[in-house]
Amino acid sequence: MSTANELKAKGNEAFAAGNHTAAIDFFSQAIELDPTNHVLYSNRSASQSSLKKYTEALADAEKTVELMPTWAKGYSRKGAALFGLQEYALAVATYQDGLKHDPESALLKKGLSDAEAALEQEKDGGAGYGDFANQMSNAFQGDVLAKIMANPKTAPFLADPEFVRKVRDIQANPENMSKYMDDQRITVAMFTLMGMGDVFAKGADDFMNDTAKPKTQSTTQPKPASKAEPEPEVMETEEEVPEEDKEAATKKTQAAEAKDKGNAAYKARQFDEALVQYNNAIELDSTDITLWNNKAAVYFEMGKYDECIEAAEQAIEVGREYRADYKHIAKAMGRIGTAYSKKDNLDKAIEFYNRSLTEHRAADVLTKLRALEKLRKQREEDEYLDDEKGNAARERGNELFKAAKFAEAQAEYSEAIKRSPKDPRNYANRAACLTKLIALPDAIKDCDKCVSLDPTYVKAYTRKANALFLMREYAEALDAVEEAKLHDKEKKNAAEIDQTEYKCYNAITEQNSRQTPEQAIARAQANPKIAAVLANPIMQNILQQMQSDPRAAREHLKNPAIASNLRKLIAAGIVRMG
Repeated sequence: MSTANELKAKGNEAFAAGNHTAAIDFFSQAIELDPTNHVLYSNRSASQSSLKKYTEALADAEKTVELMPTWAKGYSRKGAALFGLQEYALAVATYQDGLKHDPESALLKKGLSDAEAALEQEKDGGAGYGDFANQMSNAFQGDVLAKIMANPKTAPFLADPEFVRKVRDIQANPENMSKYMDDQRITVAMFTLMGMGDVFAKGADDFMNDTAKPKTQSTTQPKPASKAEPEPEVMETEEEVPEEDKEAATKKTQAAEAKDKGNAAYKARQFDEALVQYNNAIELDSTDITLWNNKAAVYFEMGKYDECIEAAEQAIEVGREYRADYKHIAKAMGRIGTAYSKKDNLDKAIEFYNRSLTEHRAADVLTKLRALEKLRKQREEDEYLDDEKGNAARERGNELFKAAKFAEAQAEYSEAIKRSPKDPRNYANRAACLTKLIALPDAIKDCDKCVSLDPTYVKAYTRKANALFLMREYAEALDAVEEAKLHDKEKKNAAEIDQTEYKCYNAITEQNSRQTPEQAIARAQANPKIAAVLANPIMQNILQQMQSDPRAAREHLKNPAIASNLRKLIAAGIVRMG
């Protein structure tokens, strides 16, 4: 998605190419993204005027003045729109208002002069400028080339193919005339076609001679007696401000010099000196956001975090007012976040990191944000720890489990885990709940977490075996049974373990009875786990031994890894139990 600045640049390019309709479209899209940017309305107003849509141009110009009342260009746009509407008295007043804000503006002075001349001509009962504009537009209609050829003053112009191309372009679209008004031959041809050829003192030969002169020599272009509209203006390519006087320009230069001194002192870690220089620069030019950002950086390095935050907030305010690049505003917000982080105010730090990322997505700020979010979560979890409340939650879960309210029991066991995350009983009990709720993969995860905290917790192994049994993962279930046997030293859970083992082998026997050895081999080859076991050279040797000496299996089963692989082959029907 394009930004407002990117759309503005595209609009400027379209305007420069004479494609005013496209320019209006780009400026309109930009305004949707940035509706408070006065430059966008100003540029769209100029585009509207170029298409003689003076009512729309006036609306945009008035919005420009509303957003930036001290900006001379806004009054120029408004004056031009009023001029096009032939509201000459209002145009005069508008240009005068603009000159109050920028008395030296050549653009406003020229507009005022044209508007006053038009107003005077209107009072004298002369033709309005709008009529004159229509005459200019109509001058290039019909068999224009024949008319130019018939006039001795203009006939020589047709020897230049470039002149002919321009004439045909104007014929195709009279609005294109403004692009060629710097060509004196077009001006002469226009007034000649309008029957006003004697306005000019020069003949065609003089103009031909002028075009042949070196470009370093200036020529005096004849001016028409009156104009239908102000001269086209160049689009603003930056957020323009009123023309500065010499004193303001000098201050900016001095501010830049002070900033350079501050940067040098900062790099040398001479923070007091850097602060002095940045303050000097700000006194000379308080509109530069980078000066405030640099000042905030100095305070940060000095460990004065409150002062850092204050300076960065001022940077944001200045940046918003003077429409600084979003990256500079994002940097100020990121610096505030880092200062709050140093003050151990994680909530505020996270807030400003997020705000910074909405302005500009910088990788370093995102990394800091993720680290702080993780730290805050860890702190919240640590603050929540309470073994006594954890035990109480587990007891509530036990009562609910007995009442077959498994979902409610799960919630209580989860609460117990938050309160006492190192108590293995909480995970084992929640695994039992999850098995009842047929959330089998989650039940297995809880069993694994339980035995990671207490490897001797036998019930975690049997509950894992039951979950795997329900998933028809009989070989893995038997592995869990073997782990339970290993850790049940006092045989307290022997009955449950034997029952689980029995039902696993019974299920395997029933499953194998429904398939031939050939079918079992075909399915095994399609199972990556079983195929890996069969491809193992050690397992191939063991299987050969078992064929010649079935008693060899007993010895091999003493090795846990080999026993696990044999259980996989038994469950797959490759090895049949006698």
